[in-house]
Amino acid sequence: MLLLELAVSRGDGSYGKMINKLARTQILVLDDLGLAPMTDSERRDLLEVIEDRHGNASTIITSQLPIENWHEHIGDPTIADAILDRLIHNAHKINLKGGSMRKKHSGLT
Repeated sequence: MLLLELAVSRGDGSYGKMINKLARTQILVLDDLGLAPMTDSERRDLLEVIEDRHGNASTIITSQLPIENWHEHIGDPTIADAILDRLIHNAHKINLKGGSMRKKHSGLT
């Protein structure tokens, strides 16, 4: 959703304003990274967001995709290196195990 909003903001001329707002947000949560292939503009937008926040604000990323597959998912090796370099070095990684909580709470388990 964030990457779609950035694409729309690029089209309506508010991209710079949105990027600045994201850079000032104390905690940004990117939920479900890796659900769909990334386009070139999405890769560049994600790099811009991560670059602006690096060392200044907290970013939480959730994904069902293992971290070792993020590079391949991002696609472009140079952009993937830049994004992961900024994300991984000072990160705290939490691996969760077990089944889906949605299933458990729905009674489908």
